Amino acid sequence: MINGTQGRRFMSEINVVPLVDVVLVLLVIFMVTAPLLYRGLDIDLPRTATNTIAPEERVVLTVTKQREIFLDKETVSLDRLLAALETLKVRSPQVSLYLRADRQVPYGVVVQVMDTVKRAGIERLGMVTEPAAESRRDERR
Repeated sequence: MINGTQGRRFMSEINVVPLVDVVLVLLVIFMVTAPLLYRGLDIDLPRTATNTIAPEERVVLTVTKQREIFLDKETVSLDRLLAALETLKVRSPQVSLYLRADRQVPYGVVVQVMDTVKRAGIERLGMVTEPAAESRRDERR
């Protein structure tokens, strides 16, 4: 008699493909649900009469193409700019100043204004620019 089990071999290895499929599905599920699990805590904050965080004062310094200087919306001459900035610094020591200058203003005028800002003791000085659009980049090439 021929035994029917002699021709068959038992597989002693684990089939990894279904295991990888299951692990990938679980990974995707955890990646999708993990951001949804974090929630803020609902608490009732106490109220105070004083504010402990002082708001930062932001002032815009504008130089037009006619070389006129505006401190926020007030016209200031270059001679009076130092005194106006020193007064601003005394009133708010942590003032932030944003410089807007027309692109046609000579570089020397902008440097004079920046030097005046530094002499007034204002350390936070930012330059305001416009983002370059794709069409403007193409025109310059």
